[in-house]
Amino acid sequence: MPKYIIEREIPGAGQLTPEQLQGVSQKSCDVLRKLGPQIQWVESYVTNDKVYCVYIAPNEEIIREHARQGGFPANRVSQVKTIIDPTTAG
Repeated sequence: MPKYIIEREIPGAGQLTPEQLQGVSQKSCDVLRKLGPQIQWVESYVTNDKVYCVYIAPNEEIIREHARQGGFPANRVSQVKTIIDPTTAG
């Protein structure tokens, strides 16, 4: 199943409190449960003004539907083509 990186522009994201992040996470999980097991949230990285999320999903459309239902921005959705890490260097 394809893996995607979702870039969400959220001004002040890095200043969100743990309680606010928990609320966003709960909302995301609620929507994921409604959409079914074909879409999975792997993890997210919070920076000052953006959140980068890693999802596994059959297509970009379901990721955008998750964003729509959750009220989250999905400014850029990019399918991961391959993964490299230090072991790739040999």
